[in-house]
Amino acid sequence: MADDGSAQGSVWPLPKFYFTVKLGSQNNAVSFQEVSGLDTEAQIIEYRSGNSKQFSTVKMPGTVKTGNVTLKKGVFVKDNNFFTWFDAIKMNTIKRETVTIQLLDETGAPVMTWTLSNAWPVKISGTDLKSDANEVAVETLELAHEGITIANS
Repeated sequence: MADDGSAQGSVWPLPKFYFTVKLGSQNNAVSFQEVSGLDTEAQIIEYRSGNSKQFSTVKMPGTVKTGNVTLKKGVFVKDNNFFTWFDAIKMNTIKRETVTIQLLDETGAPVMTWTLSNAWPVKISGTDLKSDANEVAVETLELAHEGITIANS
């Protein structure tokens, strides 16, 4: 039996806690606590031909639909980049960016990459404030985009 690394127990799923996010024209990766909404789905078109002997419809894939992506990060002093980007929305004028999200392996090399095309902020939520809490202040950025591509490294 050849040792190709596929024996039971030697192949493990990747952990999801080591990732980077790059927002468009910013050269450095932005540190996020959480990324969610990396989904895409095909709408279903149901069709039945008028001369079909079947009493049921045929289902075909239709338009591909993507949801918004939500990013959460800690609040830092003098870091208003999200609000600056959001504030650029003026009467159908927005700065659209390419957003790259990479899942990394234990060495820091990208293993899987999600690329959002023409992304722009649709919602920004500031942190909640509580006088008796000791958690980190976290803000949320929700992005709309015009397509997601997935690549494996």
